[in-house]
Amino acid sequence: MAATYLPTLKQLQYLVALKDHGHFGRAAEACFVTQSTLSAGLRELETLIGVVLVERTRRVVRFTPLGDGIADKARRVLREAEELGDMARAAGQPLSGDMRMSVIPTIAPFMLPRILPRLRKDYPDLKLFLREEPSGPACEGLHNGRTDCVLLALPYACGEVTSETLFEDRLFVAYPSGEEPTALPAIPASAIDETRLLLLEDGHCLKDHALGACNRPELRAEATMLGTSLHTIVQMVDNGLGITMLPEMALKAGILDNTNITARPLDEKNAVRRIALVWRRASPREKDFRLMAKALADVQ
Repeated sequence: MAATYLPTLKQLQYLVALKDHGHFGRAAEACFVTQSTLSAGLRELETLIGVVLVERTRRVVRFTPLGDGIADKARRVLREAEELGDMARAAGQPLSGDMRMSVIPTIAPFMLPRILPRLRKDYPDLKLFLREEPSGPACEGLHNGRTDCVLLALPYACGEVTSETLFEDRLFVAYPSGEEPTALPAIPASAIDETRLLLLEDGHCLKDHALGACNRPELRAEATMLGTSLHTIVQMVDNGLGITMLPEMALKAGILDNTNITARPLDEKNAVRRIALVWRRASPREKDFRLMAKALADVQ
């Protein structure tokens, strides 16, 4: 019987990295190898299966139609291979070994400083690798196998996932001191001046949560969307350039310290976002992720 030569996982990893980065140098960096090593591995893969997967020019990396299909299949094979390791880890000590977690930018700076010391103390054998990115890329990375779980805010369409809600995070309206429109302890959406509203740009789910809670279509049309961080928006509000909406966790973390900003709760029925940990449905490490979710919730 003739020997069957199969692609190696390393070759498939090189192919997927090149697909993701569209550049040999960046793909090699992502795989922690030299560019020549990655290029040689891909040529060996093409020779093995007898087809050209990537058209190489000096300026452009272009996948052939068959190369696109094989890269997608390779991604699924790599994810299945990773789950073999997940099964072994799940059978061992709880919350030990490597875990890759993506965290969205409107959670990471406010929650991580409180939870990481506790995790290090309670689970010293856990190696938690963190990646800060918006909800869309985080969910894409989850399904592509780049990350194991995502700490994000719901509602958000993250695909076929299992989620564990940690707590509710109330939304507040933040004004330059003295500009509050009412003496009431909470601000109704009808009192928000849409021409003064500063929000994060598309891709940040906090913007969608804030606008959805207000249920005022004109806010979406008139608000100024900024490709920046909450910390930068707070500085703009403090300088009288507008108003914004902030999550309660940011207030508790001191984002308004040393400013002249006043924040009051948004007085609407759905003026909260649900902070949750999500992972791929039917993951072998579900027990680990539920334990992680409990650990995160207990720190609150």
